Amino acid sequence: MESKITKKAVQVMEIAQWKLCDHCLGRNFSKIVKGPDNKYRGEYVRKIVNKDHNNKLNTDSCYICSNIFDIVENNIIDRIMDKINQEKIEFETFLVGCSVLPEVLQKEENMHELLELDVENIKKEINREIGKKLESNFNKEVDFDSPNIVIMVDFVEDNIDIQINPLFIEGRYRKLVRGIPQTKWPCRKCRGKGCPSCDYTGKQYLETVEELISPEAVKIANGSDSKFHGAGREDIDVKMLGTGRPFVLEIKEPHIRNLDLKHLAEKINKFADKKVEVNDLKFTGRERKGQIKCSSTDTYKVYKAIVELEDDIKEEKLDLLNSLGTIEQRTPIRVAHRRADKIRTRNVKQISTKWINSRKFEMIVNCEGGLYIKELISGDKGRSKPSISEILGIKALCTQLDVLEVNL
Repeated sequence: MESKITKKAVQVMEIAQWKLCDHCLGRNFSKIVKGPDNKYRGEYVRKIVNKDHNNKLNTDSCYICSNIFDIVENNIIDRIMDKINQEKIEFETFLVGCSVLPEVLQKEENMHELLELDVENIKKEINREIGKKLESNFNKEVDFDSPNIVIMVDFVEDNIDIQINPLFIEGRYRKLVRGIPQTKWPCRKCRGKGCPSCDYTGKQYLETVEELISPEAVKIANGSDSKFHGAGREDIDVKMLGTGRPFVLEIKEPHIRNLDLKHLAEKINKFADKKVEVNDLKFTGRERKGQIKCSSTDTYKVYKAIVELEDDIKEEKLDLLNSLGTIEQRTPIRVAHRRADKIRTRNVKQISTKWINSRKFEMIVNCEGGLYIKELISGDKGRSKPSISEILGIKALCTQLDVLEVNL
C-alpha cells in the first residue's frame, strides 16, 4: 500500500513542484487513505514520501492554494463570528460558501485531469472546514437545504458576506371591513409613480390587508421588507369572516427569528385596529408559500350573499336553486383584463336560502374554490351557466358578499 501511495504522491508532487500543503495533498488521497479529514491524510502521505525523498516535500507556499487553509485555521472564524455578532443576527442553521482565485481552481482541475483523479475540489473542503469550526463555536447546525443564513467567504476580495434567508410565518386573516384589497394596487392613472389622483402615494387604495399585517412583523423581526402570499383572495368589497383565509408572510432579511408569535399576533391586531385580525400564527418553510398560493382551487369555500331581484317572486321559488350543481364559467367580464379567457368548471356542494322579502334573499353557498359567486348570481351576460338569474328567470344581482370559510 505504501509503495502505491508513494508512486501516486510523486506524480502529484512533480506537477505541484513539490510544494503542497497537507490539505491539498491529502485531498488527492481521499479514496485511498482512511482518516478524519484531508489534513490528516496529507500528513500521513507526507511522512511516507519524505522517508524516500529526503524531506523534499514541503509546505512553504502551496502550489494549489498558496496556503489559504492557514487563513481558515487562524482568523476567518473570528471574523465571521464578529460580523454575525455586530449585525446581531439570530440563526439556528447555516451554510458556508466561498470564492477563490480562478487560477487556484484551474491548477487543481489540471492536476485531476492529468492523473485521472475523481476527488472533491478545494472549495468543498474549505466550506466544510469552516462549517465544522462554526458548528463548534456557535453550537449551530449546517443545513444544505434551507439554512437560516448563508455565509459567503470571498478569499479574492478578502470579504465576508452574510446572506440572511427569509422567515416564513403561516396563519389566517379575517378582513372585518369592506373596501380593502388583499395586496397593494398601483394607482390606475400613474401606475405607482405618484400623481394628484392618488395624492402621490402611488396606490389605488390607502390600506391593504398586507399593509395592515406586515409592518409589525417586519419591525419585530428586524427585517428589511416582506411579501404576502394568500390562499386566493376576496374582492375589495367582500369581508373575510369565519376562521379566516390562510396566508404565508415572508419576512426578508430577518435579524431576529426567535419570535413570540402570540405576542406578534397581538401587535398586528392592535395595529390593524379591527379592520383585519390574524390568528393561528406558526412558523413554516419556504415550500409552504407555493402550496398556499396554488391551493385556492383545491379547497371548498362557504359564502354568504345578499341577492336582490329585478322583480317580485314567491318564497317557494327559491327551492329551484337546489338544482345548482356543476357550473361552467367563462372568465368574468370584470376580470377579463387580467385573467386568461377560458371556461372553468366548478361545483356547488350545498346551497341554502333565507327569505328577506319578495325582491331580496340571503344565500349560503358551499362550493369549490375558484367559483365566481357574483357571476353565479348575475349570469354575467350568459358567461356563467347555470346562474341564479337563469334559474329564477329574473335578473339577480349580488349586493353584499362575505366569505365565511376557506377550508384548506
